[in-house]
Amino acid sequence: MKKLGFLFTVFALVFAFNANAQEQGGAAITFKEKSIDFGDITQGDKVEHIFQLTNTGSTPLIISNVAATCGCTVPNWPKEPIAPGKTSEIKVTFNSSGKMGKQNSVVRIYSNAAEPIEKVSLISNVLPKTM
Repeated sequence: MKKLGFLFTVFALVFAFNANAQEQGGAAITFKEKSIDFGDITQGDKVEHIFQLTNTGSTPLIISNVAATCGCTVPNWPKEPIAPGKTSEIKVTFNSSGKMGKQNSVVRIYSNAAEPIEKVSLISNVLPKTM
């Protein structure tokens, strides 16, 4: 019974902290789209997409890091703060060399936003090269 009471207390504190953070405002990321499907591509092709984002929060958005799931996906992101209401871009390039079949390259965006980790993805189906 003590464990249940402890868990309830922890849950209530987390809920209260989250509600307080949302009331205070802060930075918030809104993406135009969170994934792009390139369909069929040929092994060795490089595809890229620019994800447009807007800071829909009330304080400057600071993107501290952008990380891909593998070395085949390279992100490029803004290093300077993004003011409230302003837009920016994250460019992601996927290199299909050495890949085959359905690919879902996930990129994680770490920031000071109310939701500190966001994800975007590049989807493709890599077909073999024809000789």
